[in-house]
Amino acid sequence: MNIGLYQSAAALSALERWQDTVSQNITSSQTTGYRKRTINFSTQAAGEIHTDPRARVGNDAAVPMLFPKTNLGINFVTGETQPTRREMDAAIQGEGFFEIQMEDGAMAYTRSGEFRMRPDRTLVTSTGHEVMSTAGAPIVLLPGGGNFTINQDGSIFQGATPLGKLSVKSFENPGQLVPIAGGFFTAPAGVEPQAVDEPELLQGYLEGSNVTPLREMVDLVLISRAYEANQKIINTVDQQMQKTLEALG
Repeated sequence: MNIGLYQSAAALSALERWQDTVSQNITSSQTTGYRKRTINFSTQAAGEIHTDPRARVGNDAAVPMLFPKTNLGINFVTGETQPTRREMDAAIQGEGFFEIQMEDGAMAYTRSGEFRMRPDRTLVTSTGHEVMSTAGAPIVLLPGGGNFTINQDGSIFQGATPLGKLSVKSFENPGQLVPIAGGFFTAPAGVEPQAVDEPELLQGYLEGSNVTPLREMVDLVLISRAYEANQKIINTVDQQMQKTLEALG
C-alpha cells in the first residue's frame, strides 16, 4: 500500500471541508450577527509503517502513519456595531444572545437584533420568529402606543408604557452551541442558558458579522495552492506505479 497516496487523498478531503467553510463565511459576511465558522487541522494515527519487516509492532523501527483531521468550530468574537437609526434595532454590547422562539416552540439564540413588528403587533426577528421577554412570553406592542424605546438594560417602552424586557441569555461555553439556519444557535441537551441580568444594549444599532472577507479570500488562495500540490503528488505517485507495472510486465 502506498501511504503517500492515501495521505494526499485525505489532505484533499480536508481541504474541501476548509473550502466549504470559507465559502460559507464569505456568503454570510453581510448577515447581521453572523459568527465566523472556523476549521482546525490535526493529525490522526492510522497504524504504523515498519522499516524493518522483522520488527514487532510498537518498537523503534515503526513509523506512525498520520492522516490529516479537521475540527469545525465557531468564532464568537464580537462583530462591528453599525448605526441604523431604526428604533426596533438593537445590538448587544458584550456577552449574551437574544432569546428567540422557533415555530415548534423550541428556544434559539442569536446576536442579531434586527427586529420587526408582525401584523398582530408581536415583536419578531427579520425571519419572523418571536422575540422572548424575561417573563418567558413574546413581546406584544400596543396599538397607537407611542414611540418605541429600548433601554440599555433591555427594557421596552411604548411612550411611558412598559412592555417587558428583552431576554438576553449567555452560556458558560458558547462553543457547545449548535448553529442552525437563519443565524440562530440552539443549545444541546444538558446545556442550560444563564440570564444576563444587566445586559448592555444599543437601540438603533446592529452588530455585523465577525467575518473579514479579505482574510477569507486569502484563505481561498492558500487552499487552491495546497490542493494543486496534493494533486501533483497523487499524479506523480500514479505515474511511478504505472511505470513499475510496465517494467514488471
